[in-house]
Amino acid sequence: MNTNQIPINHHHIFSCPKSLANQTVYVTPEKMCNNNNTNCVNISSMLQNFIPTDDDILSRRCIWVNGPVIVGAGPSGLAVAAGLKLQEVPFIILERANCIASLWQNRTYDRLKLHLPKQFCQLPNLPFPEDFPEYPTKYQFIEYLESYASHFDIHPKFNETVQSAKYDERFGLWRVKTVSRSGMLGSCEFEYICRWLVVATGENAEKVVPEFEGLEDFGGDVLHAGDYKSGERYRGKRVLVVGCGNSGMEASLDLSNHDATPSMVVRSSVHVLPREILGKSTFEIGVTMLKWMPVWLVDKSLLLLTRLLMGNTDKYGLKRPEIGPLELKNTAGKTPVLDIGAFSKIKSGKIKIVPGIVKFCPGKVELVDGRVLEIDSVVLATGYRSNVPSWLKENDLAEIGIEKNPFPKGWKGKAGLYAVGFTRRGLSGASLDAMIVAHDIANSWKEETKQQIKTVAARHRRCISHF
Repeated sequence: MNTNQIPINHHHIFSCPKSLANQTVYVTPEKMCNNNNTNCVNISSMLQNFIPTDDDILSRRCIWVNGPVIVGAGPSGLAVAAGLKLQEVPFIILERANCIASLWQNRTYDRLKLHLPKQFCQLPNLPFPEDFPEYPTKYQFIEYLESYASHFDIHPKFNETVQSAKYDERFGLWRVKTVSRSGMLGSCEFEYICRWLVVATGENAEKVVPEFEGLEDFGGDVLHAGDYKSGERYRGKRVLVVGCGNSGMEASLDLSNHDATPSMVVRSSVHVLPREILGKSTFEIGVTMLKWMPVWLVDKSLLLLTRLLMGNTDKYGLKRPEIGPLELKNTAGKTPVLDIGAFSKIKSGKIKIVPGIVKFCPGKVELVDGRVLEIDSVVLATGYRSNVPSWLKENDLAEIGIEKNPFPKGWKGKAGLYAVGFTRRGLSGASLDAMIVAHDIANSWKEETKQQIKTVAARHRRCISHF
């Protein structure tokens, strides 16, 4: 290979003959061709400008993708890929982990089940198996996602971390730079060039670990809820759970069930709702009511039913926000806790509610009400955040308005940028995003493909006229 050639994986390159599929294609300033110098097509001046220097050629391979690059192989990324498959649009999925749905596989506790009925959590075009329970376990959900990828023949590029994604305004293309870890072969750098970029890494890509005075001197076991698996290792121990969202509540419940003594830090107001009301999913009841009633009235109805079933949560240290649960979710993205047993443990005193933290000391924690608790371990149920600002350069989701736009308009940015799973509507919202994104990209891709075919045909006619 000449050193002035760019190796380009031909997995999705232009609209070339199928005989070239999965071959390596080299791009030179004059032409694009396969290894045997056949089936050549002219390279546009636009792509010539993406040719790297001789110094860079051995360290980074440039790959032109005739379709979107999807970042993230979780439920959102898989749903977009399936939609594109059905419309025969080529794509590449980049995933930094070594498996699909790495959050579910690597950063969830053993007892986790879906909080909502399965019909609200399934991805487009493939329902859950009928024999799955109404609330599938995390293992069943992972099994479903793996079967989903297999059903639609989706093969992400694993162990490939996006370093940066930048839109080149001059040429109207995205440049996505990655580092691929390939075991014994070390790492290899790639640059993907594409017209469309789909951000599907979700809102939970990175752990949020707050700084607490004295935590480094605490001396006991400290871990994030993303690393918590089971309460078995904490039997007989006094555990401080920092955070009162769904993760904090479930970790506290699991610890109590394993004969630990959990104390849960509650600094702010929180909505705690029963997962079911009279045998029906609270979420399903709310969704049904929203078809006929405004949000404020649905909130009042749900809170009235909750009060009848659970009593006044305020007197147990769980003060409710002034804004209703659905309105709070829509405006601030704060998810209500769906109780699966923790509240009864709180009422019985097996899970203690404590206020905010002042500082940690060796084997102790000082609270804002002046109390000092002796504790053995700390579980930080302090949530997650998106990692998109670290790699989406100059044009992050907040700046283009994707995170600011209310559902369902928060899926599309500018210049071929799309986002899935950022509209704070869970798996059902991500699925809706995915269907819209796949349809929108497919329409653009098909229109551009038609224009390319017309251009090639016109060139052929001009060539024939010379003869």
